[in-house]
Amino acid sequence: MRPSPRLLTTLVAACLLVPAVTLAAPFAYVPNEKSGSVSVIDTATDSVVQTLPGGQRPRGIATDGAHLYISEAPSNSLVVVDIGKARQIKSIKLGESPEGVSVSSDHRLIAAAVEESNSVVLLDARKRRQIAEIKVEGDNPEHAVFSPDGRWLLVSAENAEQVDVIDVKARRQVGSVPVGKRPRGIGFTPDGTRAYVACELASTVYAIDMVSRKVVAEIKAGTYSNGVAMAPDGSRAYVSNGKDATVSVIRTSDNQIEATIPVGKRPWNMAVTPDGRKLYVANGRSNSVTVIDTGRLEAIAEIPVGELPWGVVIQ
Repeated sequence: MRPSPRLLTTLVAACLLVPAVTLAAPFAYVPNEKSGSVSVIDTATDSVVQTLPGGQRPRGIATDGAHLYISEAPSNSLVVVDIGKARQIKSIKLGESPEGVSVSSDHRLIAAAVEESNSVVLLDARKRRQIAEIKVEGDNPEHAVFSPDGRWLLVSAENAEQVDVIDVKARRQVGSVPVGKRPRGIGFTPDGTRAYVACELASTVYAIDMVSRKVVAEIKAGTYSNGVAMAPDGSRAYVSNGKDATVSVIRTSDNQIEATIPVGKRPWNMAVTPDGRKLYVANGRSNSVTVIDTGRLEAIAEIPVGELPWGVVIQ
């Protein structure tokens, strides 16, 4: 029995849709703190294509590709959003005033910095439950970032002049590295041998050798440097400068500033596309995301989002 012409047309149309899904561009997810939402940006068109729930006041954000993990201050929880279903599926208590969130490269663990308890909460991503609360020395921790191999967590704190080092397997702090005042964003090179830490009040970025746990370079950035994003090949570290409304581009080969790029007001946290070609910068006071072409080292778009965007994660 031959299929009808109508059925053949339907089958051909379905087949034509497969490459489009397979080749879909990465999406940038932007938590809007004041709007209580997450803007979804298609990185192929640099336009907002969807708005997802993010809790009442979303800040820190991470993803495993299928879910968003968002710190939500009013409920002191980690909000879990199913991206495909476009809805919140769980809320996990963390402690008072949670901030930065990160996911290990194998997507098995989630880390959340919790300010008031001076701790990092470690969660099992599959079971979505807390497995440890790890005290740190830094006062008011803001970011807790996994090393690429998942062995370490580096933790920055608002009222500190150090970054704390957590042994993930041992579930405890095992050291700290002195840096400038108010360490904020953290980025690792892909091989995990170096970390770059932006210190806001010092307006300086500190390159840390992770083997010796010592600072090997101090790089003067713009005023109030805070967010850090690393190029996928490790060739550059991008640093947002809150007061200057710029992004500094650091060559990791010699730790020199390669360029300074104007962006929106009060740039905060950022993310790079997997191919390394675009950098997305959340501008808290412009209610926008600036898109930077990393080949030309210039801004190519400014995308309106919700109010007070806090950061960006791309998957």
